[in-house]
Amino acid sequence: MEVVGDASGSEPGEIRALKPCLLRRNHSREQHGVAASCLEELRSKACDILAIDKSLAPVTLVLAEDGTIVDDDDYFLCLPSNTKFVALARNEKWAYHNSDGGTAWISQESFDVDETDSGAGLKWKNVARQLKEDLSSIILLSEDDLQVLIDVPCSDLAQELCQSCVTVRGLQNTLQQVLDQREEARQSKQLLELYLQALEKEGSVLSKQQESKAGFSDESDAVDTGLSRESSSETALTSQLLTALKEKPAPELSLSSQDLELVTKEDPKALAVALKWDIKKTETVQQACNQELSLRLQQIQSLHSLRNISARKNSLPGELQNPKRAKQDPTEYS
Repeated sequence: MEVVGDASGSEPGEIRALKPCLLRRNHSREQHGVAASCLEELRSKACDILAIDKSLAPVTLVLAEDGTIVDDDDYFLCLPSNTKFVALARNEKWAYHNSDGGTAWISQESFDVDETDSGAGLKWKNVARQLKEDLSSIILLSEDDLQVLIDVPCSDLAQELCQSCVTVRGLQNTLQQVLDQREEARQSKQLLELYLQALEKEGSVLSKQQESKAGFSDESDAVDTGLSRESSSETALTSQLLTALKEKPAPELSLSSQDLELVTKEDPKALAVALKWDIKKTETVQQACNQELSLRLQQIQSLHSLRNISARKNSLPGELQNPKRAKQDPTEYS
C-alpha cells in the first residue's frame, strides 16, 4: 500500500509519496525506521530521531552500503524503499559497517584494501557494477562471469546493486536461465555434429577421408615450414582464451563478447599455429564466434530500441501533467 503525505517543501495541495527509509548514526548499530517525501524532511527527522544537536548542522545523508552522498531529491526518489542511510553531523566521516557480521567495524580505507587483496571479490563487484550501469549487458557476459554472479550471496549482491533481496534473487534466476540456454545450445550443436558424423560414415567416404588426411599432413608440413616462424606468442589472444577455444565444446557460447571480437579479428594463420589446428577448422570456429557476436549485438540493439520506445511513451505531455507513482509492493514492508 502506498503511503502519502504532505511534504513541507511541496506546493500547497500537492500530495507526494512517502518513502520508507532506515536511519542510523555513524558508528551506531541502532536503526530507526522513518518515512519522508523528500530529502529535507528526512534530514529534519534524522535530527529529531537521532538527537543530533543543531549546532552540528548541516546534516549530510549518505548511503550506508558505500557512503554515497545523497543530496539530490530526484536521486532520493529513485532509491528503493527501506534504503539504509547514515546521518553525518558536521565534520563527521562515513565508516563502513558490515551489518551481516554484526561485529565487524572497519574504515572505508581498510575495506578498499581488503577488496583489492581479494581477487574473487573484486571480480564479482566489477561485473555487478557493469550490470548496474546497463542490465542488458547480461547478454555480453561470459559464462564464467555469469556463474560468478550466481554464486555471490544474495545479500552481498543486493547491497552492491542497491536493490532488495527479492529483486536480486530474480536477477540471479535470470542469469541461471541465460547459462542454461547457452548449455542447451551447446548440446544441440554437439548432437548435430554427431549426426553429421554418422551420415558421413554411412556414406562410406573412406577415400575422401584418406585424401583429407593426406591433405592435412601436407598442410601441416606447410605450416611447419612456412608458418613455424610465427610463434604462438604473436597472437593477441591470452593463453586462457586459447585454452577455452581448444578445450570447450562450442567455445563461442562460453566467451564474452569482447573475447569473441578478439577471436574474429585474429589472423586465421596465426590462430591456427597457436591452436595447432588446420586452417579450415580455425576459420570455422572464427565464423561461429562472429555469428554469436552478431546475435548478441542484435539482442542489445533490440533491448535499447524497446527501452527508447518505452521512454518516449512515458514522456508524453498528457502523462507529464498527471504523474503517477507505481504502488509499492506490500511485501516490501513485511
